[in-house]
Amino acid sequence: MASRVSPQPETHTIAAGVAPLRAGQGHSFLLRRLHSLSGIVPVGAFLVEHILVSNATAMNGPEAYANQVKFLASLPMVLFLEAFGIWLPILFHALYGFYIWYRGDGNTISYPWQGNWMYTLQRWTGLIAFAYIGWHVWHLRFAGIDLHAHPGASFGKVQSEFAVAWQLAFYVVGLLAASWHFAYGIWLFCAKWGITVGERARQRFLVVCMVIFFTISAVGLLSIRSFLTTPRQPADASAGELHAKPAPPTAPVDKK
Repeated sequence: MASRVSPQPETHTIAAGVAPLRAGQGHSFLLRRLHSLSGIVPVGAFLVEHILVSNATAMNGPEAYANQVKFLASLPMVLFLEAFGIWLPILFHALYGFYIWYRGDGNTISYPWQGNWMYTLQRWTGLIAFAYIGWHVWHLRFAGIDLHAHPGASFGKVQSEFAVAWQLAFYVVGLLAASWHFAYGIWLFCAKWGITVGERARQRFLVVCMVIFFTISAVGLLSIRSFLTTPRQPADASAGELHAKPAPPTAPVDKK
């Protein structure tokens, strides 16, 4: 009788800390692809612009920051751009990310590999970043004075947020969490989509992503420092007077 040989199970190499994108699961595969992509564009692109461009103008003083707010408010269809380019993509990315987290099986205690801890840190920083973004948008965009109508009050309004110790601490933690989530998210994106192939390429690209994390964090912290070290600016409608250019002096009238 011929001996029966048990078939060997198939093995698949998956990068440490990377949740695989599984095919053949109906809408789940498409949603995971959209979730992964939305973390880079538009959510990640907005984060980079917001920290490295808009917030960084605070280092040039209140007037430069107010002019940046005024420019963003003057964009055509600004509410449409905010809703479909920022708020809804962030909401989808966050809620579906929570769903993936809820359906997943954490194994950091049983198998404390570096990748597992990194992946778990990615989930928790996502939760912190979502709370931070929600607080930031509500308080600076909708609560209190409308900065689109009074951009001159923008610098002072941020300063009033930082005047409360726990809010300042929350902003710092939120900034670091959002920076990490985006930077390591780039690494996960490239690993999932097959852009970085092989463990050596992934390890090298991880260094690049850590540089991105430290760069965004450093610029964000320097921006916060600018709000703290600049003399307190008004945060009401009268702040617009700070940015009004004085009328040129008129030549005296010769009455002879």
